[in-house]
Amino acid sequence: MNASSWSLREDDARRIAQVLSGFLREAGARTALLVDRNGQMLATAGEIPEFDHIAFASLTAADFSANDQLARMLGETDFGALFHQGERESLYLADVARRVILVILFDNSTTLGLVKLRVRRVVTELTSLFEELFARVGPAPRVEAGFLGEAEDEIDRLFGA
Repeated sequence: MNASSWSLREDDARRIAQVLSGFLREAGARTALLVDRNGQMLATAGEIPEFDHIAFASLTAADFSANDQLARMLGETDFGALFHQGERESLYLADVARRVILVILFDNSTTLGLVKLRVRRVVTELTSLFEELFARVGPAPRVEAGFLGEAEDEIDRLFGA
């Protein structure tokens, strides 16, 4: 199930924004992003990043996917979190409900330890929220077999076949 098969309602977006904003205050991080495993940006909170959001979301999903493969090579099912440290900027990525990636952007004004300490609660809250959201999605609509035959006949009639 990807983001194209479910959608965020206004109340979902509000709850997500509250959770992310509270986390940013507690951890001293700059920005929180939610990206689905297909590379679609779902939500942002905090400072607005000055980079291409679309490319960033795609690269984040690819990074997480590549690390899942590395985990399997080591006999793990996956890595639930990743950390990338730069000289001034760092990223912490965490799995949410096995379908969404929480990305935390932070600088030297906070520590990895504080981010990791605070992120556990946020991942738990977001996982619960997303599982609730995914549960609302009913089964995919079914197409009756007779309908397909009628549709093919109509297409043939329209195009003179």
